Amino acid sequence: MAKQSMIEREKKRAKMVKKYANKRAELKKASVDMSLSYEERMDAMDKLAKLPRNASPVRQQNRCRLTGRPHGVYRKFGLSRNMLRKLAMQGDVPGLRKASW
Repeated sequence: MAKQSMIEREKKRAKMVKKYANKRAELKKASVDMSLSYEERMDAMDKLAKLPRNASPVRQQNRCRLTGRPHGVYRKFGLSRNMLRKLAMQGDVPGLRKASW
């Protein structure tokens, strides 16, 4: 199980990403828009740089929904490899079974 503080930090980042998503998109679009003047584009880049770091979606870490484990997480299921195996063996994941040949 991951530290509770790390799980809470990720939740906080997810909220912040959602909060600033529209503003970031507008500023990014303005920063590459060649129809604007150089000063306007630089101003947009400065405003983008002044946004909180955690407002950037690339700072988010995929974590297991059950344990909070940050590594070995399958996107399709949102579970770490350990929990996925455990739940698959119990039959709790529909359509998933152990391969054998």
